[in-house]
Amino acid sequence: MLLQHAIYRFGPYELRARTREVYKNGIRLKVRPQPFQVLLALVARSGDIVTRDELQRLLWPAETFVDFEHGLNTAIKELRGLLNDSANEARYIETLPKLGYRVIVPVSKAQPIHPAKEREKDAGTPVASVAVLPFVNLSADPENEFFADGITEDVITHLAKIKSLKVISRTSVMKFKKRDCGLREIGERLGASTLLEGSVRRTGGRVRIVAQLVDGATDEHIWAETYDRDLTDIFAIQTDVALKIATALRAELSHDERSRVGRRPTDDLAAYELYLRGRNWFHQFTEEGYRRSLLDYHSAVDRDPGFALAWVSIAGAYAELCIGGSVGKSPEETIVLAKKAATRALDIDRELGEAHSISALIQFAFDFDWAGAERSFLRAIELSPGSAQAHQHYGWLCSSLGRHDDALRQLWRARELDPILIPTDVVTHLLRAGHIGEALEEARKSAREQPGTPRCHSVLGWALILSGDETAGIASLERAVALSPGATLFLSQLGQACALRGDVKRARKILDEMRDRSTREFVSPYHFAYVYAGLGEADAAIDCLERAFERRSGAIYGIKGSFLFRNLRDHPRFESLLRRMNLSRSLV
Repeated sequence: MLLQHAIYRFGPYELRARTREVYKNGIRLKVRPQPFQVLLALVARSGDIVTRDELQRLLWPAETFVDFEHGLNTAIKELRGLLNDSANEARYIETLPKLGYRVIVPVSKAQPIHPAKEREKDAGTPVASVAVLPFVNLSADPENEFFADGITEDVITHLAKIKSLKVISRTSVMKFKKRDCGLREIGERLGASTLLEGSVRRTGGRVRIVAQLVDGATDEHIWAETYDRDLTDIFAIQTDVALKIATALRAELSHDERSRVGRRPTDDLAAYELYLRGRNWFHQFTEEGYRRSLLDYHSAVDRDPGFALAWVSIAGAYAELCIGGSVGKSPEETIVLAKKAATRALDIDRELGEAHSISALIQFAFDFDWAGAERSFLRAIELSPGSAQAHQHYGWLCSSLGRHDDALRQLWRARELDPILIPTDVVTHLLRAGHIGEALEEARKSAREQPGTPRCHSVLGWALILSGDETAGIASLERAVALSPGATLFLSQLGQACALRGDVKRARKILDEMRDRSTREFVSPYHFAYVYAGLGEADAAIDCLERAFERRSGAIYGIKGSFLFRNLRDHPRFESLLRRMNLSRSLV
């Protein structure tokens, strides 16, 4: 019986059973349904003879009245044209006169990398899952909203240290802050079987927290508790909530996990409050947000120099500014500050998973220390197995090295933990791996679910373009630009797409607009490289990539496997740049 979800690879070709697609070197080929079914039958039994009678029973049942001989001969002829094969000098499909056909090249078979449900089915035991919904701020002062959000995030962080739990990340649960749908629907959308909801009331030096754990399918209460204590007990409350949830869900905790959950981040409540304010700014995910977060983070460590999580956050904000190309004329200074902050965090607490995770990002994005970064990621995931960000960034590293299956495993895991934010990363890396059909399916789903997110439309645009629908792809990229008119990332990708389609005039107009912007604000050379690559101006594109490398601007670490720079891969200067980044040409 044919595996309906299998992937078959032979030579430069890939056949996807579920989506009924054939690719050559990552580019989808056009094939009619009947020739596809014939090819699937042959590759599924490569090396064996598939008789004409077997093909007739499979594709033309007895009750079907057609000219079988003509239909099969036509299908084989179309397949030979598709594979650039011939009957006289067969390279792929051999004809055995009056008997049948067989595939004569080695065929490898793989299953697509599925998300959690498939892995849980394989493992036999589903993982207990929980989403900590944003705590409602009941304080008289609405400015205490950041405090309630901080409690939410810290409870999530505690739970993420427990390996036997699947904990949905902050960025996804915050989408449901307004509670515009029921708990059951929220649980389904987040992939969580249980939900924690609660409220926070802060008055002077006292805090009242109400928390209840609810079954997402039945709305039944599993556990509930009210804490009415001094504000100085806030860390003990967070620890108790996390441990009570773990107990209610029958999660197994090791001695080390219990110890890490109970660790206090700081003894200075004022420093903690500054840290929470900084996190509130950081989660705006804008240049201004990162810069303003740094003011609060630095104030926090001024009060408590031993506040490791605040140092982690300082490193993260500086890293985001560099990778986003927002540091103007001094990227080197910003990178040094990021490294110092990450080192300080590790010096304070080597058991802090977040510190190892941000160190790993810095190691590969700025130092191109791939082996060192991988060790750091593995340690981060060991300490905080439920960290979506650690799995996400580890996926980036694997993809940068050309390890696409490893990358997708990490990104699927990240998406389980952060189902709202991560899907665009999954699409990007499916495209990098040449899985165009799956990427298009995921991209369409993301754009439907998040129509106001520009990145969803940009990745959909490229999935459409790479599947052969340039018109729809460019329209999707235009939508991304319209949603974020100030972002040269999406504008430059639109310019590249126009150039590849042959609309050179429009591509150059976009290039002129970017040059004009660069006289008033910093525009990453990485973004200019997109347009030049589309125009086929390889040296100009590589000039920009070299400047991006020197400045560590944009996602320069990922150029080796990027489908947007595939036409540069054989250029000697591109190969030289890869060597400077400690990347082997053989993995491209």
